[in-house]
Amino acid sequence: MKKTAILATSLAAVFAATLLTTPALADDFPSAITVSGEANISAAPDLAQIDAGVANDAKTAKEASDANNAAMGKVLLALKGAGIAEKDYQTSRLSLQPQYGQNKSTGASPVVGFRASNRVTVKIRDVTKVAGIIDTLVSAGANDIGNISFEVTQASKLLDDAREQAIVDARRKAEIYAKATGVTLGAPLSVTEGGGPVPLFKGRMAAEPMARASAAVAPGEETLSVTVNVSWAIKQGQ
Repeated sequence: MKKTAILATSLAAVFAATLLTTPALADDFPSAITVSGEANISAAPDLAQIDAGVANDAKTAKEASDANNAAMGKVLLALKGAGIAEKDYQTSRLSLQPQYGQNKSTGASPVVGFRASNRVTVKIRDVTKVAGIIDTLVSAGANDIGNISFEVTQASKLLDDAREQAIVDARRKAEIYAKATGVTLGAPLSVTEGGGPVPLFKGRMAAEPMARASAAVAPGEETLSVTVNVSWAIKQGQ
């Protein structure tokens, strides 16, 4: 009986010591409320990017390639004449592919010709000139215009105000949770940023209609967004 009593007393002492040391361990790992804050800002784009290309068909690979080189040469000269700096246009794709026919009697697919194509990516630093540049490209012989996108080049600087607003939004949310759970907010423990600019418009345009009328292009505005994740230390409400 005495041994049993001594054992029970020892176990109780160990359990009590564990309870006493638990808060000390908790101090090393403070509790926190983690929330995300968001903010948006709208800005007009100041850079446009388009793809323009020419494709040529011929009986032989050399004929197709020569015709394509001559056609793209005219397009590049037109870009230069329109005031586009050489650093702002770059070849993005060059291909020479055989074209196959159908032999009904044998079922074979003989080569009947070749198609050469060349595409160039163009940066336009004055978005008011996009429609005019497209018309210039079409007039110079480009028969495939597409992948038009707009961009705000100074997005990070424009987002500085939104970053402050996102922190305010995060604190507002954290205070709601703190009040609901009966605690108060302490100092922020960590802040991380996520998100990025969201393009308003990005699409593909066919060249044929633009050969008959001026291109209608609307740059619109871009909505830039920022998200921050903030962890706040908490303490028992007073």
